[in-house]
Amino acid sequence: MNTYIEAFINAFLGTVNWTWKSILFEVPWYTNYFWGLVVISIAVWVLEIAFPWRKEQALFRKDFWVDAIYMFFNFFVFAIIISGVYAVLEQLFSSLGITMESIALINLKALPVWGQLLIFFLISDFVQWFTHVLLHRFNFLWRFHKVHHSVKEMGFAAHLRYHWMENVFYKPLKIFAVMLLGGFEPDQAFIVHFAAITIGHLNHANIKLTYGPLKYIFNNPVMHLYHHAYTLPKERHYGVNFGISLSLWDYIFKTNYIPEASGKLTLGYSDDTKMPNNFFAQLFYGFRNGD
Repeated sequence: MNTYIEAFINAFLGTVNWTWKSILFEVPWYTNYFWGLVVISIAVWVLEIAFPWRKEQALFRKDFWVDAIYMFFNFFVFAIIISGVYAVLEQLFSSLGITMESIALINLKALPVWGQLLIFFLISDFVQWFTHVLLHRFNFLWRFHKVHHSVKEMGFAAHLRYHWMENVFYKPLKIFAVMLLGGFEPDQAFIVHFAAITIGHLNHANIKLTYGPLKYIFNNPVMHLYHHAYTLPKERHYGVNFGISLSLWDYIFKTNYIPEASGKLTLGYSDDTKMPNNFFAQLFYGFRNGD
């Protein structure tokens, strides 16, 4: 028991320390996700201001500040809170003989750097795409995912507006994906992480991008806006366009849907009026069957 308690405390304090050092610029720039998030957010917001897709949308759109709180809460505060739990689980699995190496399918170390990054990116993104589909298919999971879909005006900060329970669902599957790689992340994995943040911000931004023929590979604001559409075809009532960074999976598994690109959509879902406007109230949303 002492081993688990020690693992929890060390991981918790380690994450707190790293976050604080990041704020003070005491970590390498390429691992500084705090200021990286700030810089990417400002850059994409400037693009929204300079090239707005929906020109009638206010600069500080509906729920702008709530979404900004979510960005820092989900990316840092909750990460600190949950870090100890994952450390305990790692200790538990290790005691059962389940290690990163024991279920590894691919040895990334034998590949060139570009190959490591590509496979790491593809596997991570597919796992997130699959998890996203599950959030829409199962009512228990959808109750929490409603927080993200309660956005009524789309903007970059909506990217990280999601219920903290989604971290509980996503993180284990993402860890499993890394385990399939023998627990190995490329030294340059920060490139993948920062790229994912940037693409996610752009997908939710009030700018019109389709990337031309690359739209069949990369997710984009036009495609993702329809993911948030209030009205969808009956045969696709579970949702469409589940891609995170890549649209590739949606085209492969036939979950793509972009009937037009005007941007004039009503966003949300059928009972979104039940969603509380307050950030703290939303933290507890989804735990009742009526939510």
